[in-house]
Amino acid sequence: DPQQLELATTSTRKLRRFIVIDEVVDKLYGSKVREYFEENNVQHKILALPTTEETKSMDLVLNILQEVQDFSIDRRTEPIIAIGGGVCLDIVGLAASLYRRRTPYIRVPTTLLSYVDASVGAKNGVNFLQCKNKLGGYTPPVASFLDRSFIQSIPRRHISNGLGEILKMALMKHKGLFDLLKSHGKYLLDTKFQSCSGFADHGDAALQTTRIAIETMLEELAPNLWEDDLDRLVDFGHLISPELEMRVLPSLMHGEAVNVDMAFMTYVAHARGLIAAEEREQILQCMRGLELPVWHSGCSWALIKRALRERLRHSGGQPRMPLPTGLGVAEIFNDTSEETLEKAYKLWVRD
Repeated sequence: DPQQLELATTSTRKLRRFIVIDEVVDKLYGSKVREYFEENNVQHKILALPTTEETKSMDLVLNILQEVQDFSIDRRTEPIIAIGGGVCLDIVGLAASLYRRRTPYIRVPTTLLSYVDASVGAKNGVNFLQCKNKLGGYTPPVASFLDRSFIQSIPRRHISNGLGEILKMALMKHKGLFDLLKSHGKYLLDTKFQSCSGFADHGDAALQTTRIAIETMLEELAPNLWEDDLDRLVDFGHLISPELEMRVLPSLMHGEAVNVDMAFMTYVAHARGLIAAEEREQILQCMRGLELPVWHSGCSWALIKRALRERLRHSGGQPRMPLPTGLGVAEIFNDTSEETLEKAYKLWVRD
């Protein structure tokens, strides 16, 4: 906005920013962040916090809000900045939405998972009573700043974790993205999603993969930002995984739990005759190539039944089960019998 830009550059009032940064990210990039604000003559407060699934609570939100109050930001012109993974972006988003009813905030994702998932859309939240994201709201950020150079410092397992959410979009909506993951998965893991020159056979696989993943996610989310329609293809991999992830913390990361869910649902799709055995194997082979778990001992039949009951309670009495009907195409089903689910579960465990 040219008017805002002129105001910012001509105003005698010093620019001020409140930044929440994950403590691990702070160790790696904190000095660069501080240097940036100092060089641009911005008065700033940087709050480094441990942002993990275990600390993702209202207590942490209230800690942030106490610091925001002490720093005293302007509720319309001084956005709170969140720098970190998905948990950090979720917590700060909720804190901003509560402070003075709605304070603008900016997302800066630093993991692959948050880059393609938490940075997109309006949702924020925290865990409550051992349930994932039980408290939250819908307040979109004023901006998401995407910089893949952050991803080069995260461990290989975290890259794989993010690939779980990318694969979700590929299976639901984009055969081309599935083919990219199948062909370039190992390369993307090895290069940590950095754009490397001198690898002509791979093209810019990192840019293509992240761009398509985000665009397909936006296509799904934008018309239904506040989830008025509960039939959502982006819920693939999220029927059983919330229960599983919270139950086995910290042994599975979010994208890994999502992939275990997707692997089971791939068996369900095959048991229903929606995909051929060859397509099922292609999907599982791609998952293994991305170094994602295709099964977990914590995912018992009892847990699956409990998770699906919970799903019914929170999705208007219907399971609204997204299932692949081919590679890169999907539909939502409400009529999968318990007999089919159990048959799929037994085959999955056997394999």
